[in-house]
Amino acid sequence: MEASTTRSIVDALTRAIVDHRLQPGSKLAEQKLADHFGVSRTLVRQALFQLAQNRLVTLEPARGAFVAAPSTDEARQVFAVRRMLEAEMTRAFVRGSTPARIKALKEHVAQERAALARDDAAARNELLGDFHVRMAQLLGNEVLAQILRDLTSRCSLITLMYQSASAAEHSQEEHTQIVKALAARDEERAVQLMTEHLQHVEESLALDRRVPSHDVAMALT
Repeated sequence: MEASTTRSIVDALTRAIVDHRLQPGSKLAEQKLADHFGVSRTLVRQALFQLAQNRLVTLEPARGAFVAAPSTDEARQVFAVRRMLEAEMTRAFVRGSTPARIKALKEHVAQERAALARDDAAARNELLGDFHVRMAQLLGNEVLAQILRDLTSRCSLITLMYQSASAAEHSQEEHTQIVKALAARDEERAVQLMTEHLQHVEESLALDRRVPSHDVAMALT
């Protein structure tokens, strides 16, 4: 029961952030959240800890929890590093391509489509980022997988907050095209598609959203 309650708090706050109803830097007061959800502060604290692990919330000693406020400059630097790394990863994937690896990527892309179809923004964002980590894992390179996991999580909040559903759909379509090029063992095409894809994702970060609310109760209604 406690686990499901914690999950519902995590889901509600995630949705408020994703839907741009909570502004970066908003304070998430434990007692106010406990009153809103009708639960103990312990459960709220557990939910905030989970959100902090997902980098949606920052926990500051003696100050409390706040909606994370990622830097757009940082996100652009992350994408620059990713383009360098993932171009070479794509080349390696083509050279080491197997039917099993292609099948695994196709299954992942199908999960992305399903998340988009059910309008699950949090799941779609996670799956779209994990596509790149999955490529590294399928190559058997856990060091690269961990580096990419860290890089994608560093810009996950800004993608959640500033990528529109249509841009996410376009991103998913590009993953499909990348997999087709990988399956065809077309190395140059696959590298080109991957580089353009990461550029498109960066360019799709619309930073002109309406100003969300700092008021937690208002954002959760």
